Amino acid sequence: MTQRPILAIAYDFDGTLSPGSMQEHSFIPEIKESKEAFWERVNGEAARLKADNILIYMHEMVKAARKQGVRCRKEDIERHGARVGLFPGVAEGWFDRQRERGAAAGLEVQHFIISSGLKEMIAASAIGRHFTAIFASEFKYDANDVPEWAAAAVNYTNKTQFLFRINKGALDPGDHVAVNRYTPEDERPVPFRNMIYVGDGDTDVPCMRMVKEQGGVSIAVHPPADEALAAKTAQLKADRRVHFTAEADYCEGSALDAYMEAVIGKIAAVERLRALERG
Repeated sequence: MTQRPILAIAYDFDGTLSPGSMQEHSFIPEIKESKEAFWERVNGEAARLKADNILIYMHEMVKAARKQGVRCRKEDIERHGARVGLFPGVAEGWFDRQRERGAAAGLEVQHFIISSGLKEMIAASAIGRHFTAIFASEFKYDANDVPEWAAAAVNYTNKTQFLFRINKGALDPGDHVAVNRYTPEDERPVPFRNMIYVGDGDTDVPCMRMVKEQGGVSIAVHPPADEALAAKTAQLKADRRVHFTAEADYCEGSALDAYMEAVIGKIAAVERLRALERG
């Protein structure tokens, strides 16, 4: 049986599938701090040390929990992940609907996350089971499952490496050989033309631009009824960094859903043409 071409849809998480940052939904309230104060401290410390914001926010999470006497083990981080809120329609059939559309058109749709947020929280969220792979920041834990170091930190400058991992089928972040091995374009499991990237802002620009320039499709979303962020995503389109912008409404029949349906149809048509041309 001939294997169906793979269509990969890669998503940012914070601000794309979920409103705000995942730490704001239950972790920051549990340490009895405002989100403004937490992020101001993170950004200030990163600026003072000229350090990576991702590494600093991970350290500040552990430090703040310890200071407030709040238990912070892997299971607690997963518990916070289960409480993360999502945009309309995300948990109500979005992922299955795109898979079904792809299957009907002769494609295998796979969903991926590329996020600066915490892998543990994303995996434990209501939608964690839908992803072929989650590329995100991650803690290293001691024998008691207490975070003791950052095992991985994903920032906007290194996000693009994961697009190449998807492209080459090298999904193990610890395998640096497979992702760097030369593989002819026509032998890669997911050509960039069969890739869709969905993000929301500045930290997604390198991925958006790369996917677009390599023949795939880039989409920028913004929270429903948020005029300021709508203007920001509109600028991304004006700057030709994305193909399409829409409210982060993942319900069936929304503008985003209609565009995704059309893109899946287009990619399926191109794959059918290529198959005919190969003979």
